[in-house]
Amino acid sequence: MAALMLQGCGSDVGKSVLVAGLCRLFTTRGLTVRPFKPQNMSNNAAVTADGGEIGRAQALQAIACRTPPTVDMNPVLLKPQSDTGAQLIVRGRMEGTWQAAAYQDRKGSLLPVVVENFRHLEAQADLVIVEGAGSPAETNLRANDIANMGFAHAADVPVVLIGDIDRGHVIASLVGAYEVLDAADRGRIQGFLINKFRGDPALFDEGRAEIVRRTGWADLGMAPWLAAAARLPAEDAVVLERAADGPAARVTIAVPMLSRIANFDDFDPLRAEPEVDLRFVPPGQPLPVCDLVILPGTKATLADLAFLRAQGWDIDLMGHVRRGGRVLGICGGFQMLGHRIADPDGIEGSPGEAPGLGLLNVETVLTGDKVLKPVRGQLLGGAFEGYEMHVGRTTGPALARPFLSSGGAVSPDGRIAGCYVHGLFAKTRARAAFLAQFSASTHAGDHTDAVDAALDEIAERLTQCFNVEALLRIARLRSRDVEAG
Repeated sequence: MAALMLQGCGSDVGKSVLVAGLCRLFTTRGLTVRPFKPQNMSNNAAVTADGGEIGRAQALQAIACRTPPTVDMNPVLLKPQSDTGAQLIVRGRMEGTWQAAAYQDRKGSLLPVVVENFRHLEAQADLVIVEGAGSPAETNLRANDIANMGFAHAADVPVVLIGDIDRGHVIASLVGAYEVLDAADRGRIQGFLINKFRGDPALFDEGRAEIVRRTGWADLGMAPWLAAAARLPAEDAVVLERAADGPAARVTIAVPMLSRIANFDDFDPLRAEPEVDLRFVPPGQPLPVCDLVILPGTKATLADLAFLRAQGWDIDLMGHVRRGGRVLGICGGFQMLGHRIADPDGIEGSPGEAPGLGLLNVETVLTGDKVLKPVRGQLLGGAFEGYEMHVGRTTGPALARPFLSSGGAVSPDGRIAGCYVHGLFAKTRARAAFLAQFSASTHAGDHTDAVDAALDEIAERLTQCFNVEALLRIARLRSRDVEAG
């Protein structure tokens, strides 16, 4: 079967979006396509149809392929819990917490698992599109590599290298990669793509020719700045920024940016609403006067509770409550709203416990069993579809007043609520019921429809600016294979 791997000159060069766009492009042409990423590092994850978890980007790419996500698509997932440690997920299941140095020594042993999962997908598909991680030019990480060239050689997959012109020095990035890679790795790269160009593409013709002259790699095209990418779920917290305050906004929602914030794409449907002013509040800034504070999910609940207090956000939050403001906690944010959080076994870091914010009469003990399940239910009378993905068991009297038909808790006055469900606002009816509390209306459809339309738009742009026939040849497919598909 055919496969193509997109690697980048660095992180955040647009690999995930281009893979998603190509997945939709080739799926629309009639091929059975599957996405794959050997190793991902992200705290934004999704629950799969086969009961595991994978990176959010691979779940999006599965949507682009019009197929349910499975654990095969991202066999190794690292979820950072500190600057030097991360929870390790292998084939969708938690395998403990690893420090960076120890994982570097161990990761080579995961290569057979990675290749096996790739072979599963290869057997199902006409084409597998693989996403690398970081950059292959980080030669200090080449030993035991499973994310870039180590995987590409083991699975015999051709590589295309992506350069990001928006951040500058794209010629140096691509030519520099050529210079530092060894002959075997350099030879596996069959061409390059330029991403995120703004302006007249003819102005960079000479730059592209220079890259060809210096590397010998084929020029496979240049993508413009893809505005539709902003309508896709993001995986990295670096993209978070304050939403524009529009004249139609009727409700202001503040979301503190915790140090290990997770699954922040939960709030994308709210961000898209013109009557909602959604503000991600960075560290060092106070929580603004607002109608609602949402405490988001986090990969390290106790550590981020301490982080929240260090920012003074606990004081801001109590002032917000005294003024009559509402609070919603999701997943780790729900746990923070209780009276106590205990991690006796060090599931998310060092063992310990701490008092919570005391706004809901519950307490949480973190346990080694991770809950991973899809959830459907009612939010204030509006139907939602989401998923739970958490460690910890929450108990207490407040659970007798569930926030959702599927659980959670709400305070006696109805102003403080919490639940474990991610994806709560994606469906229009649930979002409309929630916003009605603030006399705001919804003007958007189901978020899944908006994402699907954005994928179609991106695929169409890539059709126009990439040498699609050359990409097929590199992937070892021919045009007639596509027509037959």
